[in-house]
Amino acid sequence: MSVRTSLLGFVLASLLLAACAPHRAQKATMPGPLPERCAAAGGMNSGTPPERWWEQFQDPLLNDLMAEAFTRNLDLEQAHARLEQFEAQARIVGAARRPTVDLQGAAGRVRQPGLFGGQTDDSYRLSVAAGFELDVWRKLASRSEAARLDTLAVRQDLAALYLSLSARLADHYYLAVEQRSQLALVDRTIASFADTLRRVENRYREGLVPALDVYQSRQNLAVAKATRPLFEARLAAAEHAVAVLIGRPPDRSMAGSLAELPALEGAFPVGLPATLLRRRPDIAGALARLQATDARVAAAIAERFPSFNLVADYGGAGSELGSLLDSPNIFWNLLVNLAQPVIDGGRRKAEVDRNRALFREDLGFYHQAVLQALQEVEDALVQERTGTRRIELLAERVTATAGSLRLSTDRYLQGLSEYLPVLTAQIAHAEAQSALLESRRQRIVARISLARALGGNWMDSFVEQRLPR
Repeated sequence: MSVRTSLLGFVLASLLLAACAPHRAQKATMPGPLPERCAAAGGMNSGTPPERWWEQFQDPLLNDLMAEAFTRNLDLEQAHARLEQFEAQARIVGAARRPTVDLQGAAGRVRQPGLFGGQTDDSYRLSVAAGFELDVWRKLASRSEAARLDTLAVRQDLAALYLSLSARLADHYYLAVEQRSQLALVDRTIASFADTLRRVENRYREGLVPALDVYQSRQNLAVAKATRPLFEARLAAAEHAVAVLIGRPPDRSMAGSLAELPALEGAFPVGLPATLLRRRPDIAGALARLQATDARVAAAIAERFPSFNLVADYGGAGSELGSLLDSPNIFWNLLVNLAQPVIDGGRRKAEVDRNRALFREDLGFYHQAVLQALQEVEDALVQERTGTRRIELLAERVTATAGSLRLSTDRYLQGLSEYLPVLTAQIAHAEAQSALLESRRQRIVARISLARALGGNWMDSFVEQRLPR
């Protein structure tokens, strides 16, 4: 049997084996059956979650800040640049599946000794060289698919960043709103305590109350004044955080323009758990990375099989530049290169084992992302439900402390009781009003957390707007 026949038989056998794919794509399983509904949702399962969820607060300033953040935030700027890098890398990997063509040229002068003295010769060469790898085992296709899926995962990371940014911005914004409301409450409390102190001092000068009442009233006023710097610092920090999120240096540009804490009405529709997998970009990203790893397993397996390369060269050579393309000087060649790994110290098999282990790791990460998403939704639903109940109870507490303060103050001014009940009632009423403000913001935080946990598709339009054309 001739060498040509043997080589042809080997090539045909390899092509027949290629019909049997060396690796079958693995499916991403679920970490168990998904629940039919969210356990903590109650009657909030019906309906579709809103897309641009922050618009439900009906706050024009917040809407403007969101638009500015999506345009100027520096984390987004970095993430968009990272996506462009992966898109370029995917094109680089995909280019290996296409033929390569190079224009090669050489010129030289050689002097050699001869029988009748030295001889100088010129040489010129110009050719077109082409190469192409036959992707018999889908090695190159698998690498290209892995790069595409990596790019998809990074794009989902970018969408998740938009979602996270919107939640952080709204969180800091309403923290600033609450702290400004707390400052206004402190100022009202200070004014009320100062008014009480004046009344106590008048009664002391009239000899109706002991000096201890004056000192206790001054103590209450001093405590109220001492809380103001804390709220001032928290307000400044929240406003600074908002400024940085929208791409500005830390400033207080929002001062005086903050709205009131919105009163949330109605339940927030959450949909069904099965829809969560399609709305969460982090889950979609984890799935894309899992599929990319599986494609790399296929590429690593295909690396152990023979590779086939077509190489062609066409051009001309001669001693004169003008004669390169003359018929006698034309040359060409066409080759099929075959390479079969024989001994590599187990490197290729170890690479297959490594990628299979990576697949199992990414599968565990994907399962964890699904469970984490379900947990975040359940937690946010519980926080929203309990937050609503807490607001109702704190409102009752504020009403009760207001009545207690009014009655204790009246009894004290009429000389029917000591000052201690007034002191206690003042502190309790101030604390109850402050706790109610904080609880109202916490209810908003729970709504923000739920919107973030549910994901969405609104981020896609913002991603598309900033993609290079």
